[in-house]
Amino acid sequence: MRQKRTQIRDHRAESALFFRRALVSFIGIIVLVSVLLVNLYHIQIREHEDYQTRSNDNRIKVVPVAPNRGLIYDRNGVLLAENRPVYSLEITSEKVPDLQDTFARLKEMMAVTDEQIERFERERRRTRRFKSVPIMNQLTEEQVALFSVNQHRFPGVEVKAYLKRFYPYGEALTHVLGYVAKINDRDLDKLDRENKLNNYKATRDIGKLGVEKYYEDLLHGTSGYQEVEVNSRGRIIRTLKYVPPIPGKDIKLNIDISLQLYVQELLTVRTTDPETGEEIVKPKRGSVVVLDPRDSSVLAMVSSPSYDPNLFVHGISGKQYRDLLNDKDRPLVNRVTLGIYPPASTVKPMIAVAALTEGVITTNTTRNDPGYWRIPNTNSRPFRDWLRWGHGRVNIHKAIEESVDTFFYQVAYDMGIDRLSDWMSRFGYGEYTGIDIYEESKANMPTREWKQARFRQPWYQGDTIPVGIGQGYWTATPLQIAKATTVLVNRGRVQAPHLLKDVIDDEGGKPANFDDFPPIDNVSDSTWEVAKDGMFRVLFGNRGTARRAFYGAEYKAGGKSGSAQVFGLAEDQKYNAEELEEHLRDHALFTAFAPFDHPEVVVSMVLENAGGGSSNGGPVARKIFDHMLLEPTEPDPLQVIVDKKLAEVSP
Repeated sequence: MRQKRTQIRDHRAESALFFRRALVSFIGIIVLVSVLLVNLYHIQIREHEDYQTRSNDNRIKVVPVAPNRGLIYDRNGVLLAENRPVYSLEITSEKVPDLQDTFARLKEMMAVTDEQIERFERERRRTRRFKSVPIMNQLTEEQVALFSVNQHRFPGVEVKAYLKRFYPYGEALTHVLGYVAKINDRDLDKLDRENKLNNYKATRDIGKLGVEKYYEDLLHGTSGYQEVEVNSRGRIIRTLKYVPPIPGKDIKLNIDISLQLYVQELLTVRTTDPETGEEIVKPKRGSVVVLDPRDSSVLAMVSSPSYDPNLFVHGISGKQYRDLLNDKDRPLVNRVTLGIYPPASTVKPMIAVAALTEGVITTNTTRNDPGYWRIPNTNSRPFRDWLRWGHGRVNIHKAIEESVDTFFYQVAYDMGIDRLSDWMSRFGYGEYTGIDIYEESKANMPTREWKQARFRQPWYQGDTIPVGIGQGYWTATPLQIAKATTVLVNRGRVQAPHLLKDVIDDEGGKPANFDDFPPIDNVSDSTWEVAKDGMFRVLFGNRGTARRAFYGAEYKAGGKSGSAQVFGLAEDQKYNAEELEEHLRDHALFTAFAPFDHPEVVVSMVLENAGGGSSNGGPVARKIFDHMLLEPTEPDPLQVIVDKKLAEVSP
């Protein structure tokens, strides 16, 4: 009996324990379900918008769309830089079962090179597998047709069309327009620093030189975008929204392409091969810039030799680039803005303005020129005149007309380097001209401080003397010489030479505006006229150094020649250009303006190793003035060549 009661008690205890455990479990389940419901409430209701946004971010992508690049025209509306459709052969890696086999068959059929394959592999490693990568660019129509009929044999390979920059006048405008080329890491870093990277996410090319680089912001435009739905692998399923890009602005330059081609022909030698009868075309080394002094617009800017910018647009080969880089004639250098030469005697009219204004000389000052000059009260070596027997009695008018060196040696000695450098910097020497391209050198207007910093030496009195005739430590670019000439004919007004004429918009065009530099004031009109009169005498005076080149001209003009030494002569050594190798001959410099009373044209040039400026630069300037100012009375052989080139580009 006792045992039975004990069993009943134990059974009740176990039942109670089971009940408590079940109750605890039930409560736990209720708590867990409550937590789950609360979480579901927060996820589905309270945080619905947040999670929906995250889901959309994974499902919806924004794909940028590149804008069309703005076009570039010359002043008369002739197209200089356009966008042409080009075809590329591209490979999508994930669709190709065997890349190496595909390469081998493309080599056989399309003549794909090892260099193109290497370039493709480099690009492929930086690109997602489902995106296509070009292996051949700029396919011809025959290549497109050939691949099209064989495309079924090449899964994952296709021909794609793009708009690419094209320069129809090739090398004639390279140093003006520059070119566009593929965006590289340096470009990306620069865009990132300038907070412009988002606008270039769909863009392949960017301006690298010249106008294309300087006006990149105008020409590029604004990227558009499309919202697309993608799958888990990032492939586009459908387009949800499309916002079109805003094309870049079209621009019009001051360049006259007909004049540009004409000047280029003046720097070209055409001969005939006696054996084959074929024409041989060889560019001269040199540069010419033509300005309108009324507003300093650049009408022509030719640097010779040049190169075809279209090579860089589509990706120049390593061999082609090395050939350009190692060419002894330096076609990659824009000689107009980066060529550095002693300005030589072209600066004598500007020095005359400074000396007259400073009271160092007057119009009545005369000096005897025996053919040499020595620093007063010393036994220094003689500084020689270009005319060994001298010019006799000389005043400022004759000194400019006959380019008398000894007269300007004395002027430089009396002025000193401090006043000389200060005055010449006001004409623009030793400073950027302000032209609207980035490729420009300041060259060098020497000062005491410059020599101390450059050579750790003081400035000596003998250093000043050759500066008086544009030699010694003084260097300049052809564009600086042209700018200084416009300052002189404009009586001290200092303007920046500029290439841009108009920015084309819906209303037709918005003229470009450029700020003037501080003027050269406190110079009398009569002083400016003395310098201009001297330049008139250079071309039309009885003893003018360039009178032969302008004999019989139907207009009045002014000019100044110069000869920049390439190497120095010993005291008793005589210069003979005929006996020197070409690369040792003097550079020929010439600057001129016309018509004399109301100048419309300034021409400045440097012809490398051509010899005397009067005999070589003068005839070139004369031909340009005749071409621009006179109606032709008979066919001009150079214009016939130019017309043929224009017709070939725009038939």
